[in-house]
Amino acid sequence: MGEFSRLIGVFLEPTKAFQDIVQRPKWLIPLLLVIASGLAFYVTYGSHVGWMRFMQHQVETNPKTAARFEQMPADQRASAMATAAKITGISFEAGIAVATPIIMLISAAIVLGMANAMGGGVRFKQVFSILCYGYLPMLLRFLLSIVVMFLKNPDDFNVTNPLAFNPAAFMDPVNSSKFWYTIGTSADLFVVWTLLLGATGLKAAAGKRLTFGGALFAAATPWLIFTLLGAAAAAAFS
Repeated sequence: MGEFSRLIGVFLEPTKAFQDIVQRPKWLIPLLLVIASGLAFYVTYGSHVGWMRFMQHQVETNPKTAARFEQMPADQRASAMATAAKITGISFEAGIAVATPIIMLISAAIVLGMANAMGGGVRFKQVFSILCYGYLPMLLRFLLSIVVMFLKNPDDFNVTNPLAFNPAAFMDPVNSSKFWYTIGTSADLFVVWTLLLGATGLKAAAGKRLTFGGALFAAATPWLIFTLLGAAAAAAFS
């Protein structure tokens, strides 16, 4: 299969596509596509909605942050907000560009260990390639989020949960437990899609040595670890 056929096949014929991917594991194109779409989303958010509006919302919904800002004189508060907004925008954009490949590498190492512990007999390059292609639904998520951004009132757009495809869409972001709200945000339809694709790829690589249930468990382990760590951090700093 050519590269374009692989990219389309992940969405339309995932089993066939991953059978080809594990035979000739490559990862650069899908990884770059996801990073580029993420950058496009955050840059568009910065220009259309603005990171200052994001910071104002954070202050309004976080009592600890609000208390710190209220203690400042008005001019210092405005300056601090502007600086925080600029740093936040840079951190989101740099995070998608730098953190994504690092997280993918760590995830691949975890999945490799889990799969081979169950007798999968897969190689790291195969696993990393599977995860990069399996992450392609996030490209659609970022692009759809840009569309929704222009359809909604900027004051109502939530950059951390732009689409109503997870349990957090039915939770109060202010009064709900930050721990459970973070988990609700992470249990996203697109995330489930990526996990199923990852399991499909692992099954294609391992063959009869690994059941689909075992492949899904291995693929979901990094997500579970990162989600619990993120939820614990959100609860600790709320």
